Amino acid sequence: MADVAAKERKILVAVDEGEESMHALSWCLKNVISENSKDTLVVLYVKPPRAVFSALDGTGYLFSADIMAAVDKYSNDLAECVVEKAKKMCKDLHDVKVETRIEHGDPRDVICQMTEKLGADMLVMGSHGYGLIKRWVLLKKGNYRHNNVIIVM
Repeated sequence: MADVAAKERKILVAVDEGEESMHALSWCLKNVISENSKDTLVVLYVKPPRAVFSALDGTGYLFSADIMAAVDKYSNDLAECVVEKAKKMCKDLHDVKVETRIEHGDPRDVICQMTEKLGADMLVMGSHGYGLIKRWVLLKKGNYRHNNVIIVM
């Protein structure tokens, strides 16, 4: 049995700015990824859709293009910051290929779509403090119907 090569796995870890997702990534690095494996770790950050604002705010002032550009810049900077933090956590991995992806859309849907699109063998994500039933309902609403292993921390 020792001469049987381990299957190369693709592990998708969904991260966001929350502490729970970084804990899930840390747990994955300690418990799922093994030394000398040929696994691929995909770190996914999903930028939620920008809130739709009318041209007028509640007080009757117009939102300028500068304000909207600042909101977009903040969103992009936040995504880059989260991905960089995740990359730093993965810096000591030697034989594991680390990929990062930044996608746009509803995180529930995008995480499920990317798991299927990438052919991930495992999905690891934080729980945001939700209980077991709430996590199951959220995954069910995300139409996650695949034979992958889901680990919610």
